This record gives sequence, C-alpha cells and structure tokens, in this order.
Amino acid sequence: MPGGCSRGPAAGDGRLRLARLALVLLGWVSSSSLTSSASSSTSSASSLASAQPPLPGQCPQPCECSEAARTVKCVNRNLTEVPADLPTYVRTLFLTGNQLAVLPSGAFARQPPPLAELAALNLSGSRLKEVRTGAFEHLPSLRQLDLSHNPLTYLSPFAFSGSNASVSPPSPLVELMLNHLVPLTDDKQNQSLEGMVAAALRAGHALRGLRRLELASSHLLYLPRDVLAYLPGLRHLDLSNNSLVSLTYVSFRNLTHLESLHLEDNALKVLHNGTLAELQGLAHVRVFLDNNPWVCDCQMVDMVAWLKETEIVQGKARLTCAFPEKMRNRVLLELSSSDLDCDPILPQSLQTSYVFLGIVLALIGAIFLLVLYLNRKGIKKWMHNIRDACRDHMEGYHYRYEINADPRLTNLSSNSDV
Repeated sequence: MPGGCSRGPAAGDGRLRLARLALVLLGWVSSSSLTSSASSSTSSASSLASAQPPLPGQCPQPCECSEAARTVKCVNRNLTEVPADLPTYVRTLFLTGNQLAVLPSGAFARQPPPLAELAALNLSGSRLKEVRTGAFEHLPSLRQLDLSHNPLTYLSPFAFSGSNASVSPPSPLVELMLNHLVPLTDDKQNQSLEGMVAAALRAGHALRGLRRLELASSHLLYLPRDVLAYLPGLRHLDLSNNSLVSLTYVSFRNLTHLESLHLEDNALKVLHNGTLAELQGLAHVRVFLDNNPWVCDCQMVDMVAWLKETEIVQGKARLTCAFPEKMRNRVLLELSSSDLDCDPILPQSLQTSYVFLGIVLALIGAIFLLVLYLNRKGIKKWMHNIRDACRDHMEGYHYRYEINADPRLTNLSSNSDV
C-alpha cells in the first residue's frame, strides 16, 4: 500500500502530460486545415474575380481614369482601336498619340448603357488615315472633337452626320478642330483635302450648330464654293497658316454670327470689292490678316481705302507690301492712290528668266547667221536659179498676153495653126 500510494501521483502526472500534448496536436491540425481552406477560398475568389469582365465603372487597363473629374486618358499607349470598356461616367476622353489608323463606323458604340455623357473627344496625333461613315454615332452629348495632326487620306462625307443623313438627327458638335491634316508623302489620296473636308461639312446640314471650326496648317490652296453656306451658326473660323491665294469664290454673307476670322500666314495678294463688302457687313467680326504677301499695285487701291476706314481688321497697322520690289515693307495704311500703279515691273526671278531666254535666242540667231555665211556661194547660186526660172515664167505669161491682146496676132496664130 505504501508503494502504491507513492506511484499514484506520478502516474497521474504522466497522464496529464499526455492529455496536454494531445490537445496541442489537435489544435495544430485544426489551425493548419483552417489556414489551407482559407487560402484555397481566397485563391478561388481571386480567380473568379479575374475571370469576370470589368464592370462599367472600372478603368481600362492601359488608361488613367478620374471619376471625380469624369476624365479618361489613354495617351501614348499605341492603341490600335478604341477601348471597349470605357467607363460610362466619362465626359472628357483623350486618345492622343496612338496608332488607330482607321476609325470605323460606330467606333464608340457600346452595349447599354452607352457613353451618353461624353462631351469632349481628343483624337489628335493618333495616325488616323481613315474616318468612316458614322464613326461618331451613339455619342449624343459630343460637343468638342479634335482630329488635328492626323495624316487623313479619307474623311467620309457622313463621318459627322451618320450613315443615313436624311434620317439621322443633326450632330451635337459645337467645336471641330481639323488642324494640320497633311497626308504622309507616300500615301495616295483619291480626293483633294479641300474637297474631302468640304463634303463632310456639307453633308445633310449635320453641322449647322457648329460654332468653332479650325482648319489651320493644312496646306489648303482654296476654299470650295459655298463651303461655309452650311454653317450658319459659326462664330470662330481659323484658316491661318495655309496657302490660300484668293477668297474670290468664298462667301461670308450668311455667317451673321461670325466673331473672329483668322487669315494670317496665307498667300493672299489682295482682297477684292465683293469680299470687302461681305466682311464689312458682318456686325461682330474681327479679321486677322497678318503675314500675307500683299501686292501693292493698282488693284490694291480699294483695299487700302477700305483698311483706312474699317475697324474690324486687327493689327492693320502691321500690314505691309511684299511686291513689287520698290514697295516692299511699305505700310498699307500709309499708301495713297498715286503710289499704287500697275507698271510692268517683274519680280527679280522673272527678270532673270527673261534675260536667260534672250541670251539663248541670241545664240540661236548667231548660229543661223553663221550657217548662212558658210553656205553663201550655194545660196547665191540657188537664188540665181530661182530668178532665172521666175523670169522665164514671166516671159511666157507676157508673150501669151500680147497674143491675146492683138486681134491680128490672134488671126495669124489661127491661120498658122490651120
């Protein structure tokens, strides 16, 4: 009994240690299983999330979005098409510096909900070569569009009006920027840029609500007839830095709301009476005419008189003559009618051309005379032969005339024949 009593507490302590160890092992196993199950559930959830398409309010992968500013920027991302998952809250969209090349019909069409709030779209510098029919359909709030700095070779006449201009509502565009639309040198263009742009502006009266039109730095040589007749609401027109030579066939009569007209840095030589009268008839317009090669001859008399009276030309004191040479850099406002004559004074380059032509003709004449001199004996003999032949011929005519004029010689001639 004493021995049993002494072994009792020791056995109890051993069993207690074993129970504690079992509990520790059981807790470790349960925690590891919970951890593994949590990690597996997390990975499955993440895989499901990655498999699901982005929600309409999310930002496309290559872009930067600001929901507070309602702006999406996809700048210099080498995109070849418009992102399909643009957030519906976007009001200002930048797609500049990409590789879009072609803007197809319905390029911004989306499954409901559409981009109903998009108001400003910038596509400048995206190497666009073609803008096809209805490219901007399904953008009911679009007010500002910038297609500048693109090598356009094809602009559909119905790019702004939709595929069916007779049924489609007018375009909501208020501002349209088409600056520097110069095709690359190796691109073939079936239609002139002037005709292409004019057709798009005319089609279906779709742009009759347009207020700002920029066509600067596009090497325009002329404006097609009545191209502005379909833009009655226009307030700002920028035609600067082109190659316009004349405005004779352009009418500004219906642009009654026009406020600014930029014609700087063109090739204008004079504005004729018809254009001057139309510009003067616009109540609120300001005209900019700097850096044009004005030709100060007798055809400039009316324009100089108009400049002295009008107040619509901004910076008119800076306008100077470019031709003729004797009038170069003279201020137009300081000229009088006696200064403006039409003497046949040619530019220096043309004078040089005429001098060269005279030298060539003189050389040809000298060679011709030298050939005549070297063949003088043969020419003299040839002239003698011609003279003798003509003399014999004339003597024959004279003999027949004498016979016919004298009746006696006529009878004698008849008897001798008998």
